[in-house]
Parts: sequence; structure tokens; C-alpha cells
Amino acid sequence: MIDIPTLSSALLEAEATRKAIDPLTLVYPGMKIEDAYQVQLAGIQVKVGRGRRIIGKKIGLTSKGMQDLLGVHEPDYGHLLDDMLVPAGQPCRRNSLLLPKVEGEVAFVMKDRLAGPGIHVADVLRATAGVMPALEIVDTRIRDWKIKLIDTVADNASSARFVLGSRLLPVERFDLRLIGMCLEKNGQVVNNGAGVAVLGHPAAAVAWLANRLADFGAALEAGDIVLSGAVTAAVDVAAGDFVEAHFDRLGSVAVKFV
Repeated sequence: MIDIPTLSSALLEAEATRKAIDPLTLVYPGMKIEDAYQVQLAGIQVKVGRGRRIIGKKIGLTSKGMQDLLGVHEPDYGHLLDDMLVPAGQPCRRNSLLLPKVEGEVAFVMKDRLAGPGIHVADVLRATAGVMPALEIVDTRIRDWKIKLIDTVADNASSARFVLGSRLLPVERFDLRLIGMCLEKNGQVVNNGAGVAVLGHPAAAVAWLANRLADFGAALEAGDIVLSGAVTAAVDVAAGDFVEAHFDRLGSVAVKFV
């Protein structure tokens, strides 16, 4: 029997104290993906009860390389809360995190409700108010990033903070598969890639999310922010680092760690 409240409380305490815990899969080797989502949801409900507000979702494991690494065949998702948003131009405090990494992503802002099943890329594009550049700051409450799919799902898909660019642009301006991104740390290029790395099309990741949420009786709502998944591998960061992502025609987004 999986003890959902106990696991959820352990992850919340690890986040609050910044003291990582052992992988959940060591404690419950028979834990299933649906159990992990229940742990995640329990933690989110606690935070909402404390006054936090859900403002969107994040999608993870959208690249074939990451899926192969964890031995899975589909992405995962987590919740975005209002206190996770780092306002543009404001620093991110490194000491509030455990082992942070930064990824460049395309963020969608939903115009209409999008409920699966049966959602396709065209549905996503029609329901999108606009897209913007984003940085996701991922983190883990699991010791030394020794995670399997179950661990990261339970841990809110290893989410921590995110930063949005300053412009929301109409999605029809772009072929999101072909948008290039250059990720810099302290002025040096550390990664580059294109939108096609995200399930072949960033909107395909959003379609997957809408369909997956239907399994839980949920949907994407108008106004939701959706981080569609990393264009390139994440980079480690420390206090003093400055990370910036430049997207072709979409714009740039940056954050300083202090």
C-alpha cells in the first residue's frame, strides 16, 4: 500500500528545508505512475491550502534522449504555482533551491479551455493566445538527481521556478518546429537547439498534456501558462551565474542567480 500523504509530506519538507531525500522508488519499488501523480497532486493541494495559486503546467521528458535515459515512452507533467514565477529582471535566490538546472523553453499562454482526449496540434494552436520565451529552473528534492520516472512525477516533475520573456507573440507567426534557441551562461554559449526537439513540435507536447490531464478529469484552462519542454539539455547553475536564452524571432529571456 502506497502511503500518499507520507510521501507527499516528505517531499514538501525536503523542499522547505532544502535537505534531499532518498528516491521514492527505493522505498516503494512497486510504485506506479498513477501513484506518483497522486503524490504530486497531494503536495499541490497542500500548497493551495496555504494560499498558493495554480497558474499553469509544465511538461517534462519531451526529448527522446531524456525518455531513453529514464526508460519511458511519454513525457510527464507538473504544476506551476504563482510563487514559482520569477519576475523578469528579478534575481533567483540560489539558496532557496537544492540542485538547480536551467532549460530554455517555449511557453504557451492559453486563450481557450482545452480538454482531451483527442486533442491535436491544430487544436492547441487554435486555443493559444500567444507564445513567449521562457526559462525553467528545474530542481529535485531527490538526493543527487538519482531519479526515475516515478520520483520526478511525484516531485512535481522536478519543477522549481520559471521566468517568462517580455513579449507575448501570436503563434501563427512561427513554425515552432524551426525556432532556434541559443542558451548562454555567463556570456558563453552552452547549448543550442530547435523546437523540433520537443516531441517534434512544441504544440504536440501541449496536446499530449491536454490528453493526459483528461485521465484525471482535468483540462488546460484559459489563461494557463504551459511550459512545453526543454529545447536543449539543462545546465547546472550556482550563485553568481547569469543565464540567457535567445530564441529566433521570439525574443530573449534571462535570469541572474544570487
